[in-house]
Amino acid sequence: MQERLSTGIEVLDRRFDGGIPAGSIVSFSADPASQSELLLYELTAARGTLYLTTMRSDQAVRDALDRTRSRVGTPTVRDIGGDAPLDAANRLVGALPERANLIVDVVDPLERTDRSRYRRFLTELQTAMVNTGSVAFLHAMKGRDEPVNRGMTEHVADVVWDLDTEIRGTDVVNKLAVPKFRGGRALDETVKLKLEEQVAIDTSRDIA
Repeated sequence: MQERLSTGIEVLDRRFDGGIPAGSIVSFSADPASQSELLLYELTAARGTLYLTTMRSDQAVRDALDRTRSRVGTPTVRDIGGDAPLDAANRLVGALPERANLIVDVVDPLERTDRSRYRRFLTELQTAMVNTGSVAFLHAMKGRDEPVNRGMTEHVADVVWDLDTEIRGTDVVNKLAVPKFRGGRALDETVKLKLEEQVAIDTSRDIA
């Protein structure tokens, strides 16, 4: 069996038979107005992490990590939100150490680049993840203005996480679907999560 790397989030590791296969790319889609960043922050607790931010400044990400009450690591944070985000991402991915996490938050600006250049980026990312035994998490925003290359991201990705956030009366309901999992078992039902101060399984029952 291919080596599994812990996500750092115990409730997810149990569902994924110990974690994500080393060398994988994970596409993680979520609504912009959600607590999806909490999952990203907790991923940094598992191992050394390179955190590439495209919309917030690197200082804003560090401040958010300092404020969170979840268990987090000490990632290397780099802002690649300039005029050539794809070039910056390629340069930094090329220096990724062994058995690391790579987080791209968010991947949307990269997906809006030329199709052939973005395909080449994904191909080189796949090679880097396999060669270093690392895992990449590409955080993507769902919505009406999804980039044209979003389908390419999800096709190339080995694992797809889709977080659905819904407001029901006074409750905010978060459900994580995993419809795709190469080298593992995709989940046949969603996982209801509590995204408050840390990631936890929501054991409350839905009432139709």
